[in-house]
Amino acid sequence: MGSVLKLSRKSDRTEFVLYLRLVVLGIAVVGTIGFLIKLVSTALPTIFG
Repeated sequence: MGSVLKLSRKSDRTEFVLYLRLVVLGIAVVGTIGFLIKLVSTALPTIFG
């Protein structure tokens, strides 16, 4: 554990912004997929029955 902390370094601003964008993009993609699944699951019973 100590050796990992010795090798780690603080990321600079550009790296932080890049990681933040990737995380936000991932959350948006997962949220969109979940929304579409929910939308389809509520629309199918009204269309077919």
